[in-house]
Amino acid sequence: MASMMAFKLSPFSSSVPPTPAHSSISFSSNKFFLPMKLSSRRPTFPRIYAFSSNDIKVGSNIEVDGTPWKVIEFLHVKPGKGAAYVRTTLRNHLTGNSVEKTFRAGSKIEQAEISKETKQFTYKDGPQYVFMDLTSYEEVRLNESDMGDKTKWLKEGMDCILLFWKGKVIDFELPIQVKVTVVEVDPGLKGDTAQGGTKPATVETGAVVNVPLFVERGQVIVVDTRTGQYL
Repeated sequence: MASMMAFKLSPFSSSVPPTPAHSSISFSSNKFFLPMKLSSRRPTFPRIYAFSSNDIKVGSNIEVDGTPWKVIEFLHVKPGKGAAYVRTTLRNHLTGNSVEKTFRAGSKIEQAEISKETKQFTYKDGPQYVFMDLTSYEEVRLNESDMGDKTKWLKEGMDCILLFWKGKVIDFELPIQVKVTVVEVDPGLKGDTAQGGTKPATVETGAVVNVPLFVERGQVIVVDTRTGQYL
């Protein structure tokens, strides 16, 4: 059609002057995003606390030659000449044996990763002692040879703490104090109380405890399981 005309549009609107060639700025109606600047900082992680001989205290669990030990006694020694050191008495969690060992002051020591769980002693099945988790009702069995002399204070229904190392039970802890009934004892004599003497008494678990002279058969006494002494 003769009335139709063709127009060639300029890349810039007549109302917006073209950008000078030397300018680095350009205009666009499209959305754009600025490139993100990645941080060069390295990720941070919590520091792992290094255990050394200076941190040793009574009750610490350490690993020596691949075996878990419990610190029974320790003493920091700083001689007039020579390097300082730490003298310790350790008890083997696996065998119960105790040894004396010396560490150089400040030397690194590997801690034994020991976890504790409360279990209830339920009954004895032949040579095995059965403990139960009261939440999951899962049973844990310990052989009589692994129990040591702690069995003389063990009573059914008693809550104990089992120690686990690398997925297996290595030891257990009794309550510090237990109540036991005296089943056999010699009768005391009049005037014995004033003298403050003691006599042996057999309790329900089979253990023998030195008790005051006034204690009689059938009485309930309190005993310290760590020392076996009457309280």
